Amino acid sequence: MDNIKLILCSKSPRRIELIRKLKYPFIVYPVKINENIGIKNPVKLVKKLALEKALMGVKNFDNGIAIGVDTVVVYNKEIIGKPNNINNAKTILKKLSGTVHKVYTGVALIDCCSGKKIVDYEVTKVKMRKLTDIEINVFAKKHIDKAGSYAVQEKNDAVVTKIYGDYYNVVGFPIKKIKKMLRQLIKKL
Repeated sequence: MDNIKLILCSKSPRRIELIRKLKYPFIVYPVKINENIGIKNPVKLVKKLALEKALMGVKNFDNGIAIGVDTVVVYNKEIIGKPNNINNAKTILKKLSGTVHKVYTGVALIDCCSGKKIVDYEVTKVKMRKLTDIEINVFAKKHIDKAGSYAVQEKNDAVVTKIYGDYYNVVGFPIKKIKKMLRQLIKKL
């Protein structure tokens, strides 16, 4: 387990910050995939997208463990990803304001040498406080690169009042789940 190298198939600054907590050497390999694939089940969607991202990493490296991660927000059975623009972000924030919704993150780990893989997901409920129109306008411009158009880790924003589950899942990188999956994959190698 000592000479494991991780390949993070994402350019997310939050995921880069959090992968450091795993205490393994890692490299960042940003990938771009089509995320509009028409899957309506959030579990199937995030697992499929995470796997596609990890597979992109495997194609380009001979050794290491590729990590693909994908996060969506779900409210009233509607899957909400990243906004297309500021107006879309405002619409999303108005919809989520004052609600309890769910955050799903799919995680895929693939060993580049053997091709062995593990794909799983985490789900967390989030309670968002009621936002003012002014706050919606400000946050819409700030968080256009995030599923649900908000960032739980932004302390100055404080839009989330309660998290029922894994905080790091809401950030988009469920550390406990990933550690468990890494142990499982390493046992298979």
